[in-house]
Order: sequence, then C-alpha cells, then structure tokens
Amino acid sequence: MALFPQRPCGRGRQEGVAVVDVTEVVHLEGGILVGHDGSKCAQEALGWAARLAGRADMDLHVLRAWSMMSAPRPTSWVPGYVPPLREYEKAVRDELSAHVSAAGLDPTVRVTCHVVHTSPAQAMIAAAAGADLLVMGARGRGGFKGLLLGSVSDQVVHHAPCPVTVVRPGYSTRKAVSETLAAEAE
Repeated sequence: MALFPQRPCGRGRQEGVAVVDVTEVVHLEGGILVGHDGSKCAQEALGWAARLAGRADMDLHVLRAWSMMSAPRPTSWVPGYVPPLREYEKAVRDELSAHVSAAGLDPTVRVTCHVVHTSPAQAMIAAAAGADLLVMGARGRGGFKGLLLGSVSDQVVHHAPCPVTVVRPGYSTRKAVSETLAAEAE
C-alpha cells in the first residue's frame, strides 16, 4: 500500500503500475521488493520477481535508489549547468518506467515503482522491513567484474530484515525448468 500519491509508470500500461513521488524512505506492507539500477542483472531480477509475484498473487514493488551522480541526465542538462533536483527526479522516474515497460511483465501483476533519493543499500534494507521477499540482481553497475555479488547485493544479503533472493546474470526460468526436466528424465 503506497503512502504517497501515485502516477502512471510504464508507457502503454494503463492499469496496475504506479510511481510514488520521490522520497528518502519507502514503507511497504508486504509483497515482493526488487531493486533496479538500470543494469541487465536488475532487469533479469525484475522479470524473475514479476513471475513469482504473478504465481503467488503478490504485489511487486520496484525500487530505484539514486543520487545526482547515478541518475540519468535530465533532458535540460548541458555542460556547466546543473538542472533542478525535480528534473533529475523526473529522469530517474522516466528511466525506471521505461525499464518496467520493456520487461514485458504480465499485465495482471500489480506493480508499484518507487524512486528514492538515497544510497541503494540503505534504501533496499529500509524498504525490506515491510516486504515479504527482497529480490536483487547479482551484479549492478559497479566496475568490479570479478565479484560474484555486487557490493549492494552483498550488503543487502547480510543486513536485510526479510528473506533475500539474488538472481544471477543469465538466469532463465525456462532454462532451469528444462534442465530440471532433463535431469528427471534420466
């Protein structure tokens, strides 16, 4: 249940998706929380979490934490000019909406997008206090390719107040099901 006014999220989607105004903390009342930083791993985690939310008839909350350094550039950005914070908020909201739309989620899944102006680990851990499950991609936009988990995923796994699922890069539900069926047939 959202505590703030909601706006449409995701182009072409008219029902079941909303964006909550930018804030520093998100308070959830159940559901699946998935972190999204715009990376391929985050997009895979979003798809995984949405499939689970659909099967379990749970709400799906997509959270994007940001700072001016990690936010996409507003359309008004030019060298030497720092746009107002509202324009950064809009750029973050628009990018998250585009990612949710691009995921091709089942339209019956109830999705709420949240944009939070704080550090990613802090935002995920705080929001997870009200979630039934937190889902993260294994690696985000960090530059340490040799790591099995990204630094945010690692912090969340160790400090989240709810169960955490980490979705590895390249994971595919169909692939896992195919491998399981093949193993059972042998």
